[in-house]
Amino acid sequence: MADKELTRVRGRFVEKVSKALLKQLLDDLLDDGLLNDGETDSVLEDNSNKADMARALIDIVKRKGDKASRKLIAHLESRDPTLHSELGLSCGQPAQPAAAEPSWSSKLITTTDTFWRDKLNDKNVYRVAEQSIRNRVALLITNRNFTDTRLNRYGAEKDEENMERLLTALRYEVVKYSDLTGKQIDEALMNVFVVIMSHGKLGAVLGINFKDEEPDEFPVDNIYKHLGTANCRELLNKPKIIIIQACRGESGGSVLVSDKNIVDDALRCAHKEKDFISLLSSTPDTVSYRQPEHGSFLIQYIVEVFNTYSHEDDIDELFRKVMQRFEDFPSETKRQMPTKDRCTLTKHFYLFPGH
Repeated sequence: MADKELTRVRGRFVEKVSKALLKQLLDDLLDDGLLNDGETDSVLEDNSNKADMARALIDIVKRKGDKASRKLIAHLESRDPTLHSELGLSCGQPAQPAAAEPSWSSKLITTTDTFWRDKLNDKNVYRVAEQSIRNRVALLITNRNFTDTRLNRYGAEKDEENMERLLTALRYEVVKYSDLTGKQIDEALMNVFVVIMSHGKLGAVLGINFKDEEPDEFPVDNIYKHLGTANCRELLNKPKIIIIQACRGESGGSVLVSDKNIVDDALRCAHKEKDFISLLSSTPDTVSYRQPEHGSFLIQYIVEVFNTYSHEDDIDELFRKVMQRFEDFPSETKRQMPTKDRCTLTKHFYLFPGH
């Protein structure tokens, strides 16, 4: 096993590796998605000398198992074949590798001009003119600080930072609100890309003044009412993307914690609710997990998937890949599965990053 090999050579690796090589290996593992920004920063900033950095790198990779250990050995072989040979390490890749794991991009990959032109002429794709891309707006609501401080959502600021960076890279003008009541959330809805992050329960997002005896809630159904055809004609036939990071219940264990009448024929009828797609962070009656230092798993995985695949995949496929990331949840005792909800898209919607 590769992790056992790292244990065997740990002392000599610490002695011989250079600081420059350590930084290269950290960058490689970050690009692979095996380390995140916080972990790489911790190795470099929490250790005062090169030897301690090398020990920290070896130890954190070993804890991630055989796959991560093999990746580190492979990168070492590529970066410094001499040191790899001196340490007597095997090839970093297994003799018969399983299906290739995706290599997550830390930056947004842009759509090619050819792909853009092809999709513009496809009748099964929502038409997105360059002018409309320049004018599109995203609403980002983050509730972190609650009147009852026991409900404060530590790590929510990381979610806000990650989503704002992603949406800005996708050329959305981001309108941000923080720490809203249920009524204020209701009044803020106005855009075709909506991200709401708070506590929640089945069917509702909690406002910051929530108490058991005095509920402060925003019904999720109101999103569809506000942005639907009856109340927002200007969004008719435009795709509307909803992302909600909030619990939908309290169940834990193996599941998870932390809409017009018919009118005269002379008038054109329109569907009451159409062109929506929503991604909710968990299935009904279950909770969602969040890491105080890195933010929620949902937002972390959305950023990874959108950075890597939004240049060629439509929103429905992107959401499916986000859900697929949760099949390998990092906790052995906890489970979470996001769910697509009320999807009424009639065509493919692409974000076209870079255009």
